[in-house]
Amino acid sequence: MIKRPEQRIVVLIDTQNMYHSAKHLYGAHLNFGKLVETLVGDSQLIRAIAYVATSKTGEEKGFFGALTAAGIEVKSKNVIEFASGERKADWDVGIAIDAVKFSDRVDSVVLVTGDGDFVPLVEYLKAKGISVTAAAFGESTSKLLKEAVDEYFNISEHTAELLMAGGGRATRSRKVSDEGRMGKKHAFKNDEEIEEQKSLKRKGPRSGGGKKPVRRVRVTT
Repeated sequence: MIKRPEQRIVVLIDTQNMYHSAKHLYGAHLNFGKLVETLVGDSQLIRAIAYVATSKTGEEKGFFGALTAAGIEVKSKNVIEFASGERKADWDVGIAIDAVKFSDRVDSVVLVTGDGDFVPLVEYLKAKGISVTAAAFGESTSKLLKEAVDEYFNISEHTAELLMAGGGRATRSRKVSDEGRMGKKHAFKNDEEIEEQKSLKRKGPRSGGGKKPVRRVRVTT
């Protein structure tokens, strides 16, 4: 991404959207601190804010601490739990309001989200002469959002640098096609593969040739 040193930038992160996209698409965690660093480059970062949801158990405290340690401000709200079991903590309006507030102080707004609901916000900011960039996974980004912004940063093209395995190490990801889909061989085991491997370990070698079960190895760097 080409950024001017004098350019003032604010980065607003739709954390839930990005966290779940990284988990479901790659079985990994997104390095938010590294992402912000990549997006800003040599420009002047005014603020980087992550909008998060807090559960009753407070299990996210470690994650929030990691964001703060990376220089990212955390704004949180409690998760609303409905009788149906559905859980929700919608930050769309909060992100939009902050973007409008910052529009008089910055040259560029970076929205870290793939949600197409932000298209009207993008159009408003551009009408004010603010440059808008969206950063998200290509596979889960709204086509309308890609078309609306001035620049789009596809995280799926930078997974080796921006994704981490559970232990916090950057992952070596497979190449993503132009359509944004991963190849047949994934860098991470899915739930079915994990259960199959556990089952094979319990049962031991299969009969009929005495071949041992094939081990699937998680590739990391």
